[in-house]
Amino acid sequence: MNVETIDDKEAVRQLQHVHGQLKKEIQKVIVGQDRVINEVITALFSKGHCLLIGVPGLAKTLLVTTIAKALGLKYNRIQFTPDLMPSDIVGSEILDGTRTFKFIQGPVFCNFLLADEINRTPPKTQSALLEAMQEKTVTASGKQFILEEPFFVLATQNPIEQEGTYPLPEAQLDRFMFNILLDYPSFDEEITIVDQTTSLRDVSVNEIVSAKDIIFYQNLIYKVPVNPSVLKYAVQLGSCTRPGQHNSHPLASKYITWGSGPRASQYLIIGAKTHALLNGKFSPDIEDVNAVAHPVLRHRIIRNYQAEAEGITNDMIVDELLKQ
Repeated sequence: MNVETIDDKEAVRQLQHVHGQLKKEIQKVIVGQDRVINEVITALFSKGHCLLIGVPGLAKTLLVTTIAKALGLKYNRIQFTPDLMPSDIVGSEILDGTRTFKFIQGPVFCNFLLADEINRTPPKTQSALLEAMQEKTVTASGKQFILEEPFFVLATQNPIEQEGTYPLPEAQLDRFMFNILLDYPSFDEEITIVDQTTSLRDVSVNEIVSAKDIIFYQNLIYKVPVNPSVLKYAVQLGSCTRPGQHNSHPLASKYITWGSGPRASQYLIIGAKTHALLNGKFSPDIEDVNAVAHPVLRHRIIRNYQAEAEGITNDMIVDELLKQ
């Protein structure tokens, strides 16, 4: 079906069908992790990037490669290490046979980029992704190159190893729409995982949607109308995390050093739009905003020493914000 020839209502129904098919293909390989899969797909159709955080062995990389196969996008992977240079990401100039400089594109020139263990490289190298993630362009040797749409970065991070890692700068963190936490599988899920991975099993993942269709659905989501009350709620939710503001939540003054910026409010709305469409609604409500609040806000709240001393996590703060 040519999605560009159908009306918006039929396009929404088609998007829901694509969503179901995508999950079905991904679950051929990935056992459980329904919430994680839903959040990654939501970010993809929202034109957002994701940061996956989980201990080793939770199939973070396998999840990304499986999604790339189901999407039919040009996929590249960068293994971040302490000696990685910015040119290893964006590309570099070489002297060709005619004695002129020629720019060789780096792995960032793709549709779907896996930045594996992004916190293992210094901020200088991490910053090579800033322009690509925000402007969808790369500047090298004084020339600007436009990245092909759609462009989606999914980075992974190990939360337990501190030696040989570098914290992500706040500007880098803010470029990620979602911060997604992976947890251990349940007992029954782990039995299934062990059974499937310790036997001969050949699984093929089918391509469900093309790059052209993804762009169409992304633009469709941006056309979704939002009730002014829902818009106001999302902005209030983001701004109440900022200490010292007139509408600050009491927890902000007590536990937060820096709150979320305007990008949080933007991502709350676009994430709510996508969540609504994927769940059969034609316009988001407050429930949809709340559904994406944790992955949008948890990495945009900087706790103070008191919060850390009392064991108050970012998710606990978001929980309290949503109650009121």
